[in-house]
Amino acid sequence: MERWKGRVALVTGASVGIGAAVARALVQQGMRVVGCARSVDKIEKLAAECQSAGYSGTLIPYKCDLSNEDEILSMFSAIKTLHQGVDVCINNAGLAHNEPLLSGKTEGWRNMIDVNVLALSICTREAYKSMKERNVDDGHIININSMSGHRVVPSADVHFYSATKYAVTALTEGLRQELREANTHIRATCISPGIVETEFAFRQHNSDPEKAAAVYESIKIGDVQMRPVEQVS
Repeated sequence: MERWKGRVALVTGASVGIGAAVARALVQQGMRVVGCARSVDKIEKLAAECQSAGYSGTLIPYKCDLSNEDEILSMFSAIKTLHQGVDVCINNAGLAHNEPLLSGKTEGWRNMIDVNVLALSICTREAYKSMKERNVDDGHIININSMSGHRVVPSADVHFYSATKYAVTALTEGLRQELREANTHIRATCISPGIVETEFAFRQHNSDPEKAAAVYESIKIGDVQMRPVEQVS
């Protein structure tokens, strides 16, 4: 991680869960991390914790609704003005709604596409532009995918969510091919965890906390098999 000290990483969905853990780890390694989310109070608290711990990097909280392209573009403009640009882009933000294919609400489907697919694609495009403008040839774009992007489980609640994650699998491979054609050393990585004990299920099942808790309990009793998949170019 020595070569990344002082350089800029964008972590989307940095307020909780995997995003918060990644932001903390990168700050600990000396990076300047822009952590974005719709609500930044938890990122501000994390930034204070990192500073108190004496980490050599810095966490910069940024309020951004990733379902709004204008806000994403404004964020990249601010990063350019204040921090020159993005060297590492970690597309971590993602969400699920319980909207089955046969009875789901279009609003829920659209929100999943906006955040899980379009926001990831917009951030990827803008991060690549930022790197090329500054002749950064060793940047890295990392997509936090899911095992749901590789197999469909028999649960109607996650079928549309799974479709968005299959899209992330395809988008990462397409990105890898386009980066290769561009003769750049910018790298593309896709990481697909299984179930991780975060706030994700409680947000998905916000009206049924017992159901959310049961998701994580299934891990502890061995009902869910987890096999993270990583694809790096």
